[in-house]
Amino acid sequence: MAKLLNLHRAARLVGVTRGALQKKIQDGELDSFDGMIAVEELHRAYPDASLEDNTTLEQVASIKEHAFGRRIMEHTLPDKEVLAARLHELSKELVESKALLQHTRGMLEGVNTLLSEWVMQGGDRSRFAATLKTWLHEQRMHTPPASDAERALMIRDNFLRVMSAQVRVLPSGVDFFVEGSDTLLEAALRAGIPLAYGCSNGSCGMCKARVLSGEVKQVRPHEFLISPAQQALGYALLCSCTAISDLVLEAEVARTPHEVPEQQLSGEVRAMAQPTDEVTVIHIKTPPAERLRFLAGQRAVLTLSGSLAMELPIASCPCEDRHLEFHVRRLHGHHFSDYVFEQLQPGARVSIRGPRGDFVLDAASQRPIVFIAFCTGFAPVKSLMEHAMALDQAESIHLLWIATKESGLYLPGLARAWADALDNFYYEPILVGGDLDATASRQENVIAKTIGPKLRAIPSLTRANVYVAGPGLAVGAMKKILLALAVPEAQVFSDYE
Repeated sequence: MAKLLNLHRAARLVGVTRGALQKKIQDGELDSFDGMIAVEELHRAYPDASLEDNTTLEQVASIKEHAFGRRIMEHTLPDKEVLAARLHELSKELVESKALLQHTRGMLEGVNTLLSEWVMQGGDRSRFAATLKTWLHEQRMHTPPASDAERALMIRDNFLRVMSAQVRVLPSGVDFFVEGSDTLLEAALRAGIPLAYGCSNGSCGMCKARVLSGEVKQVRPHEFLISPAQQALGYALLCSCTAISDLVLEAEVARTPHEVPEQQLSGEVRAMAQPTDEVTVIHIKTPPAERLRFLAGQRAVLTLSGSLAMELPIASCPCEDRHLEFHVRRLHGHHFSDYVFEQLQPGARVSIRGPRGDFVLDAASQRPIVFIAFCTGFAPVKSLMEHAMALDQAESIHLLWIATKESGLYLPGLARAWADALDNFYYEPILVGGDLDATASRQENVIAKTIGPKLRAIPSLTRANVYVAGPGLAVGAMKKILLALAVPEAQVFSDYE
């Protein structure tokens, strides 16, 4: 029987997205068996895929740094390169042993078949012994070995199993990897999986989940007590445990905004930046016991100086732990905006209420994605983009960032960095004439003339999920143009400033 890999692990081995594998399966270029892919098939589809894991030594260093005290480690573990080499050699031995075991099982099944036939035919023993001897010799001599490339894939898979554990969450069916010193909760959030949690420091018990298979280890202390009866059933706190082996968990995953409760918490302005005169970026840190649980693309109400409040998109990813980022547009005469640009300083206390809104990623979809951001509409798009990168399943991602002047594209370096780092990401900055807050008819004419050709040039537009954010009139005009270009209305999502 060929070794089978699930889609997530197969994509990780050859360095492509799950969406790319799904497309090959749908196009008939790659065979799958109940959602699993054979190593031979994977190598056939990606014969030139790199089998080197460039992050292995860094992962070894991270585990070595955090799993034990430095002093103890230096006396008990070998040099990281020696450790990596030893793991590689053990992986080679494991592959050979598995191949031999698989072949031996096949031979035993063959012997059993011959014995059954001999009993039914009533043959004599000497003739059977001679037949069996000849058959065993042929089996041993004619067993085709796995190719070097296939063996390399299997060796790397074994290596990755040591460096990271794969976790599958039921009943949702989502999965993620746990690497380094991450807890299960940290790894899930980093992968864009919105598991239920509260304090994330072991006090509230909201991240309690049941381990259905595999083994976990507590790596951080917690105050919340799990009853002996629940421990016997396999319950553990995700914020305090990590995975020793591949796991199957029973835990709830928020799929819609309605499944995430509104919260009230406080924070502190840790840093501020003004990339242009028209935008201030605020970085807020919440206390250790207060974490805002939200879905990428949602909003929160910030209250400054006791009474100045404004609802803003959250520009950071939910995986950013206690760090929240907001982009404030310069609106002369608006009390909140004026205070941010003229008086707000690092260290100021902030009240946060949220999350709100339903401008969230369709996490179950593997459609291509098109993001369209007008000016500071880039804030929620940034959050969605980071979530999409964590999910790593979209076939392709296009970002069109639109402004009336160059300063409206206030973080161009970030978008260009995404384009440099991601093979399936395409970034297009667009400058349009006129005012994005002008009348609706003016908006439609400007957008149709300037942006329409850019949209028509996207080959996957009508199959894509399109996310549009920015001033209300501009977003409304863009939605009309998208519908005119035959994008189904159910695939268009919008957020209005």
